[in-house]
Amino acid sequence: MREDRRLRAVVALARGMAAAHTPQESWRAAADGACRALSGSFAALSVWERERGLLRVLVNVGNRSVDEEEFPEDETYPVHQFPEIAEFLHERWLEGGEPNAWVETAAGTAVGPVVDRRRGGYCHQRVAALRRRGRGCCVVAPVVLNGRAWGELYVARPAGEPVFHGDDAAFATVLASVVAAGIAQSERLEEARRLAFTDSLTGLGNRRAVDLRLDEAMEAHRRDGTVISLVVCDLNGLKKVNDSYGHAVGDQVLERFGSVLSRCAAELPHVLAARLGGDEFCLLAVGPSADEVVRVAGDLCARARDLEPGDGVACGVASTGDPIGPLRSARRLFRLADAAQYRAKAAGSIEPVVAGREGDEGEDPVVRLADRPPAPVDPAHPGDRRRIRGRRS
Repeated sequence: MREDRRLRAVVALARGMAAAHTPQESWRAAADGACRALSGSFAALSVWERERGLLRVLVNVGNRSVDEEEFPEDETYPVHQFPEIAEFLHERWLEGGEPNAWVETAAGTAVGPVVDRRRGGYCHQRVAALRRRGRGCCVVAPVVLNGRAWGELYVARPAGEPVFHGDDAAFATVLASVVAAGIAQSERLEEARRLAFTDSLTGLGNRRAVDLRLDEAMEAHRRDGTVISLVVCDLNGLKKVNDSYGHAVGDQVLERFGSVLSRCAAELPHVLAARLGGDEFCLLAVGPSADEVVRVAGDLCARARDLEPGDGVACGVASTGDPIGPLRSARRLFRLADAAQYRAKAAGSIEPVVAGREGDEGEDPVVRLADRPPAPVDPAHPGDRRRIRGRRS
């Protein structure tokens, strides 16, 4: 009967982690599943940050004490306080052993591979923590990923409850291996997600990331009027740079401008900096006022003028905080920003052109240009921006 219950617990843990959509959800599913499987009252999942020499807690679940947050920002412990992670496990593996779990108790006793490391008067940090937080025992299981200690799974019971025993430690070892498989899957999915929404050259978001974020922003705008602003900018003279210095230098200009764009984006909250493709970039701001976004766009233009080689950027801004008319679709916001960029390009403007700020709404030249039906593409001039984003959906 107990074997059946434990098998169901393992299946539930694996399913919970497989259903997670974010790393945080995966961590929580791992800790919560292990806590339930071992009939614990509290569980934590921690990662070993080798470069910092710290064990960093990712998630705490169950009956947390006042100093334990569910997703702590910086709950860390020096690894030298936990020698079994940094030293004993490595020694054991070198001797052909396995990364088995062990049990610690508030009385200072241990069950498992750390028992032979006890010394007279020794009080392990875990023992002190158990006493401080009113817990009677814990089971600690190393999480091993790609043959290396990745971190640990920790499950505790309160004082007065039955103490974990050797069978529990063996079961925790199995649970830790399931957690390791789930983390590996989560990391692969996160990497695939990152690649799917990241421009490989600049490290900024890509067109797919912009479309997804804009769809979410449109929902917020329809729901409560959240201001959405889009800055579209085009690097001037990139073709000349490529022809004169080669594409490697052109790529360097794109990377440098990407860094400038990212730096400017940091001036505003809730902003996505992205490369749409080729020499075209954008900022998508959700929440800040139109004036704040225009100010940042002006700063962007000024900084871009200092990039060498190159000839600055043509920059267009469209915001629901300006009189641009009703925004029924994300496509119209793109068309407005494109139209503003087109006017900046045609006029050789060193400042951003902003939709809706020249005359009345119906007379604003940028709004008129954006709302004009797209002209047929001239095969002789396929790059003509009078297409004004007709291909976007």
